[in-house]
Parts: sequence; C-alpha cells; structure tokens
Amino acid sequence: MTAISVLVPLSIVMGIAGLLAFLWSLRTRQYEDLDGAAARILLDSDEDDAIDRDRRRHMSRNGG
Repeated sequence: MTAISVLVPLSIVMGIAGLLAFLWSLRTRQYEDLDGAAARILLDSDEDDAIDRDRRRHMSRNGG
C-alpha cells in the first residue's frame, strides 16, 4: 500500500510534465516542417541555401 501512495502521485506528476513538454513543443512550432528535416540531410549545402531562402519567402508571404 505504501508503494501505491508514492507511485500514483509520481505518475501524475510525470504525466503533467509530459503534457507540458508536448504543449511547449507545439507552441514553439517543433512539428511544422517534418519533411524538410528528413530531406535536408540528403541535399548539398548549395541546395540547402536555396531551400532556406524558399522557406523564408514562403513564411513571409503567409504571415508565419
């Protein structure tokens, strides 16, 4: 019974911490460009510069 009185509050605290970390990642737009990060490793640095310019141009047009 003593273990449950420790583990239940601990699991609630860990759940709340996980939820807060997830909400923080949503708010800081960590999930915005999933495909770009995966493809970026396969590209040359010149192509990376062009992609970054295109992304900045797209973001400025869309108000992001």
